[in-house]
Amino acid sequence: MDLRDNIASGKSRARIESRAIDYIPWNERHGKVWHQGPFWFTSDFVLFTMAVGFTGPLSGLGFGWTTMATVLGSAIGTFFMAFHANQGPRMGIPQMIQSRAQFGTRGVIIPLMAALFVYIGFNVFDAPMATQGFQGVIGGGPTCPWYVAIVAVQAIIAIFGHDTIHRVQRWLTYLLIAVFAALTIGSVMVLGGPRVSAMGPFNMTAFFAQLAVASGYMIGYAIYVSDYTRYLPASTKLGPIVLWTYAGAFLSSAWLMPLGAFFAIQLKGGATVTSVLVAGNMVAPGLGSIAMILSSIALVTVMSVNTYGAKLVVLTAVDSFRPIRSSKRARIIGTLVVCVPMLGLALILPETYESVFSNFLTLMLYFLVPWSAINLVDYYLVRRGKYAVLEIFRSDSIYGRWAWRGLLSYAAGFLAMVPFFSLPFFTGPAARAIGGVDISMIFGLLFSGALYYALARNVNRSAEGKAYLKSLASLEPSATASADVGGGRTSRDSTAARSHA
Repeated sequence: MDLRDNIASGKSRARIESRAIDYIPWNERHGKVWHQGPFWFTSDFVLFTMAVGFTGPLSGLGFGWTTMATVLGSAIGTFFMAFHANQGPRMGIPQMIQSRAQFGTRGVIIPLMAALFVYIGFNVFDAPMATQGFQGVIGGGPTCPWYVAIVAVQAIIAIFGHDTIHRVQRWLTYLLIAVFAALTIGSVMVLGGPRVSAMGPFNMTAFFAQLAVASGYMIGYAIYVSDYTRYLPASTKLGPIVLWTYAGAFLSSAWLMPLGAFFAIQLKGGATVTSVLVAGNMVAPGLGSIAMILSSIALVTVMSVNTYGAKLVVLTAVDSFRPIRSSKRARIIGTLVVCVPMLGLALILPETYESVFSNFLTLMLYFLVPWSAINLVDYYLVRRGKYAVLEIFRSDSIYGRWAWRGLLSYAAGFLAMVPFFSLPFFTGPAARAIGGVDISMIFGLLFSGALYYALARNVNRSAEGKAYLKSLASLEPSATASADVGGGRTSRDSTAARSHA
């Protein structure tokens, strides 16, 4: 891929986004850091998130304990997700292509497959959930036309791209907060009363299962983050971008997951997304219909967020073996390519998909925890944000085609988790010994992160520092190199680097 040609021709503010996996130059950076708050709030404030809260009650866990597990799981998962946000403005490229530095230009196919599993999986469940929501208000009938229409609408939004998605999600935030504030307060008054404060029955296995799916769900967003922060100015500070990202994602999950648990416990057959409709109409006539339609619309828009990321993953995978030129055409083709399997899988998904849904969330945790640990350790502790972006796009990159450190650490982290897996079709010996409790995430994070740090300490930082300066000078001709080659700074980049400290 000729990045400089793309930079010369790119128009980041065009109505239809022209850039795909290529670098976003400084003169095209735009947006405000606080926009990350409403963006991640709405992207997480969907029926899918509410359904995560069904896990505990369906296993016999009380409301208080379920709330504790979802809030704790959300806090842990969002921590890892939010710290990926700084990589976008710093590097100016999508989230998953950055992993070439840890896994190699071809070895990156391993985490790319995991990411694609998550993106497509989310949308496979989102389509029937949104259909349930719309049909709950408008009326039943065949689901196939709804699936096709939903996939088509979200694909159009994804094709328009980054700025359109940001704008749609930001404006939906205000509507969602207003409607769901009324729904939540009203539901507590009508359905809950003093029972809301009760902890209820406790079961260790159910508690950790709820914690695992909540944290896995939030960690799943880690593969998205830089895709939606890479247009921000390079001088964006670490603290604000992490805090806005964390606040938006955590507040929505800590609100909706317990609300889902509340409906599952207080309503007969309440562990379904249409409980929003039932509870809302019990609070005030028509409120449930408004909340159901609005949350279904939000689910369609977040599908575009998933499709946008999936398209970037597919283009990254193809470019790893056959260089491609980023363009509107490539983006449109990539979008259509990922939408076909999404639609096909949604159509064959069984109507009673709750157990499949829970297993999907757990598997997502298993696949993404080692990747997230390696990516964050490399960015913050090993290379400290100094990456030669041009090298990331070269087949003969200094990062290698198959980077053994990252691949070995990923495998080791995943294998360390296996004894603690707890799934309906497989329970590891360690999990079985402690009553089926799944604490695999702890070992996945520790093993993959620690091993990668130990192996990467002998990386040739001097050679990479020179490549970093050369890459920056090529991508940003206005930058002037300083004598600090080891630090890898230019006068302009020094200012950005200090602002990230």
